[in-house]
Amino acid sequence: MNARFLFPAFCAAMLLIPALPVSDFWITQLNYIGIYAMVSLGLVLLTGVAGLTSFGQAAFVGVGAYTSAYLSTTAAVSPWIALFIGLGLAVVVAVVLGFITLRMSGHYLPLATIAWGLSLNYTMANMEFLGKYDGIMGIPPLEFFGINLAGGRAMYVLIWVIALLSAVGVLRLLDSRTGRAIRSLKSGATMPEAMGISTFQYKLLAFVLAAMLASVAGWLFAHFQRTVSPTPFSMSKGIEFLFMAVLGGVGHVWGAFTGAAVVKLVEDELQVLLPKLIGTSGNFETIVFGIVLILVLKYAPDGLWTFVKGWVPTRQRVRDWGDAQALAAREHPTRGELLLDVKAVRKEFGGLVAVNDVSFTLRGGDIMGLLGPNGAGKSTTFNLITGVLGLTRGEVVFRGRNIAGLPSREIARLGVSRTFQHVKMVPDMTVLENVALGGYLRSKAGPFGAMLRLDRDEERRLFSEAEKQLARIGMADKMHELAGNLALGPQRLMEIARALCTDPSLLLLDEPAAGLRLKEKQALAEVLRQLKAEGLTILLVEHDMDFVMGLVDHITVMEFGTKLMSGTPAEVQASPEVRAAYLGTEH
Repeated sequence: MNARFLFPAFCAAMLLIPALPVSDFWITQLNYIGIYAMVSLGLVLLTGVAGLTSFGQAAFVGVGAYTSAYLSTTAAVSPWIALFIGLGLAVVVAVVLGFITLRMSGHYLPLATIAWGLSLNYTMANMEFLGKYDGIMGIPPLEFFGINLAGGRAMYVLIWVIALLSAVGVLRLLDSRTGRAIRSLKSGATMPEAMGISTFQYKLLAFVLAAMLASVAGWLFAHFQRTVSPTPFSMSKGIEFLFMAVLGGVGHVWGAFTGAAVVKLVEDELQVLLPKLIGTSGNFETIVFGIVLILVLKYAPDGLWTFVKGWVPTRQRVRDWGDAQALAAREHPTRGELLLDVKAVRKEFGGLVAVNDVSFTLRGGDIMGLLGPNGAGKSTTFNLITGVLGLTRGEVVFRGRNIAGLPSREIARLGVSRTFQHVKMVPDMTVLENVALGGYLRSKAGPFGAMLRLDRDEERRLFSEAEKQLARIGMADKMHELAGNLALGPQRLMEIARALCTDPSLLLLDEPAAGLRLKEKQALAEVLRQLKAEGLTILLVEHDMDFVMGLVDHITVMEFGTKLMSGTPAEVQASPEVRAAYLGTEH
């Protein structure tokens, strides 16, 4: 079947099930699968895409469920109004918790999600007005234009319409400016920030969207079961939701549905089968799922959906941007204009002086090489200029403005773009998408515009610019390949294209020839000569003198964090101090 018809066919099949001779038991099972898939879908976005592990999503399910249950039973509020009140409350709670916990990293973040997940659950269980551990009963059924939705078969279509629309929304989100920013979070903060992306803002956005999906699932759960209690929103359920996402494929939208279906169906069967086999009652299915999780993490870390995905035809992005308007361009410096003035910059790490009062200037249209042997402090100086590291003292003046102390994303906004000593990219995005990430600051579409497909004109303009920059460096034929499949040389060229997509006034290249073979170095040198001929100003960090001598106008040489000399390539080559630094002798 053609890939474009596969999803509509799946939706039609799922929504027609109630009209078929299917037992109420299986309708109920499918209802739970749809509800659980929505929670897992939030975890795909939060954990699989953004790289933020959370064990507390069940608490947000409880927020949505309890809000609607309480308002509809005690205040006679319409469940449809309660849905939006629950969403608002979930957003407020997510924002507060996000500001507290999302600045954490490593194992501290998952531990923090366990802490607030437990806290929210115990809060629900100990509030008198929420019924404490008995919960709230007698929740009214939903009504839709006068149609009573009491019962599983009546709720089925609503649950699955919302679940499928949620999946479509997340798929559209991920294929957008916002989605690329969220997907870049797993590569660390350095690269996205250098492209102008506020990593904390997008972590918080992913956190809030996951909480909203969980809240809607909770609302459906409450009016489907017609009763709520703290147990379904406990920490063990939060772990089960995460297990569903990981088992199905935590990096894939449809993995959420796969995981929810497998866990729900197998769990019910195991609850019946295991006590018969063992001869005693107990939650033995938890032991089985623990073993299964270990096996999945070892042998299928991308989840079960990867096996299903092989049978699903893939769609290549349609090139529909041929007539797109160009993105807005910034005003570039004139040739010879003083563009960058580095004044006595110094960086100390405790008692170690990594950069010792280094100064140099760079003018518009020039290429300067920042050279030195390994450990000379070149990349540290580079990071001081681009805001990755903070200065101990000194100034970095860009186009007359002191940018020392500004975060990387603000420096990028001013027109400074860079590549990295070790290639930083999103390997599971295409080359075109990685390069389009560089156009982030030249676009403005938000998440909800992406879900509603209101951003398509801007997306075409972004992809047109990305293809233009790939063609500029001779890589347009590779734009639909996954970036992680490229060899090192093309990856470095892709980084340059991504940096060019920002429309920089100053391009900084951090050891772009490192690890390249001779022919790859020659190809890179041709690209840099072309950029120089087009008037782009470049600061090039290298330790390979042979590579840069025919490219640069000026060279600054560093040794042990100190500026050794500045001059033309000929002056540097003739310097006995430079020969001593590289060869250990002045002769």
